[in-house]
Amino acid sequence: LFIYFTNENIIIIRYNCTMKNFLLILVLFINVYSIEIKQMPLEFTQKRVDLTKEYIKNSYGLEVENINIIPKIIVIHHTAMDDLAESFNRFNSETLTSDRKDIKKGGNLNVSAHFFVDFDGTIYSLMPETYMARHVIGLNLSSIGIENIGGNKKELTKEQLKANIELVKYLKDKYKTIEYLIGHYEYTSFEKHPLFLEKDTKYRTIKHDPSIDFMENLRLNFPDLKSN
Repeated sequence: LFIYFTNENIIIIRYNCTMKNFLLILVLFINVYSIEIKQMPLEFTQKRVDLTKEYIKNSYGLEVENINIIPKIIVIHHTAMDDLAESFNRFNSETLTSDRKDIKKGGNLNVSAHFFVDFDGTIYSLMPETYMARHVIGLNLSSIGIENIGGNKKELTKEQLKANIELVKYLKDKYKTIEYLIGHYEYTSFEKHPLFLEKDTKYRTIKHDPSIDFMENLRLNFPDLKSN
């Protein structure tokens, strides 16, 4: 029996084997090309759905039936909190916390993201990848947000960089619509882009995350993804 495995034209294996050996090879092949993502779901009731629709209406001027997105951009962040549990608790509330006066004019929907990446490189899924998260002004309806734990007193780690590379590759392979990879600090470069939907020209915040060095090292692995 001749078996051919292909994965984006990267690997081809030809093997003469029994069915038992075939299953063993298949398991090994899947393990090599799989990514481990743990589940850490945010509170996501109808209330968050309704607040998301309200945000879309107020910020983008759009009436929507659902909160689904078509991913075209991956936005990399850091949480500016050096603890996973603290970061989760900050995002878990469905309504914006009272200390976020800098973005209160954008509405009552709390900030969130699709993924956390902890210091050791562990990846956590927070919400469905194709639901809108509030994580970047103007681009929420077309982007997936990845939040790296840290950036306060602790710098991001090489394990986080490796995990970001794996996660971006996974998302890029899964969603062929993805064209852009940016750091949060770069979002204003999209102001004149059709994907930038924020109506309020005065609603902007200055961002520095995750860092220029982190993004440069990440981008070395994805020369086909644009930054603007």
